[in-house]
Amino acid sequence: MDDIDTLARTLWGEARNQGMDGMAAVANVITNRVDIDLHNDGKPDWWGEGFREVCQKPWQFSCWNGNDPNRARLLAVTASDPQFSDALVIAAGAICGKLRDRTGGATHYFAPKVVKPPA
Repeated sequence: MDDIDTLARTLWGEARNQGMDGMAAVANVITNRVDIDLHNDGKPDWWGEGFREVCQKPWQFSCWNGNDPNRARLLAVTASDPQFSDALVIAAGAICGKLRDRTGGATHYFAPKVVKPPA
């Protein structure tokens, strides 16, 4: 898997039910993690280095977890799936630096329909 494919699968796995805007926001979060250098030292940070490593960092994006019930679907999805096709376009834009950051530099997100944040 290359960076575009890995990022697209992550977007599809995490936000396919959120439409283009939701998948783009997740791509922004991932891009922000890739771009940030927390200690300004040029060394790999906690989130990892590069799109593939950030996407597949254990326990960061549940779609890559071995126990995720949709993991097999994530690995098998193809561009014939319209949502994955959209995810591929978003991923290519993010990796080429052409995706506008709509998150204000966010490095985290949550889906309120899935998890309620602590009060």
